[in-house]
Amino acid sequence: MVGSSQVPAIAWMTLAVAVLAVSSAGIVLQEMGDVPPLLRAAWRMQGTSLVLLPGFLYQASRMEWGSVSKEDSLLLLASSIFLAMHFGSWVWSLDNTTLVHSLLFVNTHPLVVVALMPLVGGTITRGHLAGVSLGFVGATITLLEVGGKGEASLIGDAAAFLGAVTVVGYLLVGRRLRSERGMPIFVYAFPVTLFAGLWLSTGSIIIEGSSLSSVNPENSIIGWSSTAWIAWVAYLSLGPGLCGHTGINTVLRWISPIVVSISMLFEPVLGAAIAWIWTREAEMGPYTILGGALMIAGAILVTLNENEQNGSESVS
Repeated sequence: MVGSSQVPAIAWMTLAVAVLAVSSAGIVLQEMGDVPPLLRAAWRMQGTSLVLLPGFLYQASRMEWGSVSKEDSLLLLASSIFLAMHFGSWVWSLDNTTLVHSLLFVNTHPLVVVALMPLVGGTITRGHLAGVSLGFVGATITLLEVGGKGEASLIGDAAAFLGAVTVVGYLLVGRRLRSERGMPIFVYAFPVTLFAGLWLSTGSIIIEGSSLSSVNPENSIIGWSSTAWIAWVAYLSLGPGLCGHTGINTVLRWISPIVVSISMLFEPVLGAAIAWIWTREAEMGPYTILGGALMIAGAILVTLNENEQNGSESVS
């Protein structure tokens, strides 16, 4: 990874747009509640794959395929499994806990990233710990806003947390292939998304009874192509899919996973705000405002610490 002074401004702009786009996915997927959760997640992956296909064909035609090793292929496969587990468990949690609970627990991944840093050659600093701690104090305070409504459940929160654990694998593999191996973004993102859609479609067939032949769009593997759902899936593919997750994979070439992960802590606050704009039902009360401010402060602290650490490394 390059030093912080060498990170291009477009990378930070891309990260900001990506976080905003990803934050909008929760309310959109929740509003698609007539479709089973694994099938919803599969539709999202299928639609995103189609959006990524032109970029993949272009980059694939210009690269030397001999440079893709067996290890790279296995890492692509592993990343697709992580991505499928992330989306499957998170979308399921949207049906079984509140939106804010789901967004909060799925965004606990910085704790997992920090815990894994020694295993991947990283160094945990006091700044990392202070920023993450501050961010999660804020997340806890924000959680108090919905704690008394009786809609949250332990199993739903646990499913969202599983989404957090598995997205760490997705981020770390993405960094390995994108930054260390120099794999082009669409060559990486397209097969990972395509196979994630395949795993989720298979899971929906086995668990939810979906099929390719169903005349009911809400029970069909390709039901997203119906007039009732194509606009929803198109937005999820172009917004959170292309601008969001593909944008996040793009900036991993310049910005470390911990900074990306902390930046994604904006999602619960932004997601609640977008939900309020959409439905006029999500409240931004004092706990959300205070907790959100602490989360932002934690994100800034970790970012500044990471920049200082990278600056020291580049000087040495």
